[in-house]
Amino acid sequence: MLRNTLAVALVIAAISPAFAAETPRVDQMEARQRERIEQGVTSGQLTAPETQRLVYQERQLDRHEARVKSDGEVTQAERYRLNQDAMRTSRHIHRQRHDTQTRH
Repeated sequence: MLRNTLAVALVIAAISPAFAAETPRVDQMEARQRERIEQGVTSGQLTAPETQRLVYQERQLDRHEARVKSDGEVTQAERYRLNQDAMRTSRHIHRQRHDTQTRH
């Protein structure tokens, strides 16, 4: 049982970097966006509803990326669309952090 679990874990570990390497720019953008959302919450720049919407958009981007990677190959058009979605989410984060609403 332990050997089977270890074998599955090794296979997943070997496959995961291959998938992650296909969209490094999007992965970096997502990590930075999560940090920016956390900073906005910590500083009080984001209200609870704003945070919920931004987190939902991040999840949507994650789902889109998973769908694109599901066939094992990311085409140039798919990569372009992912980048566009990530940049849109980034703009939303910026707008929400810099609007006049603050957490009280």
